Amino acid sequence: MSIEDLVFVKRSPRAKRVALRVDSAERVVNLVIPQRMPLHKAYVFASQHEAWIKEQLAKMPQVIDLTHGARIPLFGEDVVISIDHSDLYRRTTIKRTDYTLDITTPLPDPRDKIVTFLKKYAREGLADMANEKVERIGKTISSITVRDTKTRWGSCAQDGSLSFSWRLLFAPYIAADYVVAHEIAHLVHMNHGKEFWKLCSDLSENYKDGHRWMKKNGNELMRYR
Repeated sequence: MSIEDLVFVKRSPRAKRVALRVDSAERVVNLVIPQRMPLHKAYVFASQHEAWIKEQLAKMPQVIDLTHGARIPLFGEDVVISIDHSDLYRRTTIKRTDYTLDITTPLPDPRDKIVTFLKKYAREGLADMANEKVERIGKTISSITVRDTKTRWGSCAQDGSLSFSWRLLFAPYIAADYVVAHEIAHLVHMNHGKEFWKLCSDLSENYKDGHRWMKKNGNELMRYR
């Protein structure tokens, strides 16, 4: 594999010199270069760090495709995706059982349908966590949305609207619960001061382990595609 295959080139008007940046969310190593730098010079720099680049790529978790036979966790409970293809089916149906995610579909590739279902499943689960916690602090939530965010697992606006990454669905329950507690605590403290962290801990079912898991393993949630 050539050095060109190992890195993704990104020209930046703000870059003063060539640099390598790991993007765990997109599972690439970016070769960031100034606008006017010749590309061959940038590749020479990358070649000098080829061993490091390969090491970073090897550390990235293996991608798990949302296809037949894939095992995925739903808030910590593993299920196996089971897809039944048939022209007899007029539409795609998806049902969660104790151990499987059963899909019947006429589509050759129903991944978009699967993602739509999982986003709805994620929102319902995260909303249940949020509603239980917000009652304990006497606040209200104006809205809850899920998005495919790359850099933030959750956010809280001053008007009480909450947003979460739908990929929290793939985290253990205590980890997703910690993220929800974090954002609910912002309804009281719009900062990260001592009182905020105390409230976050109080609202979490297992603050210590949930926080630790997200810090150590959060990037793994991006491997489900």
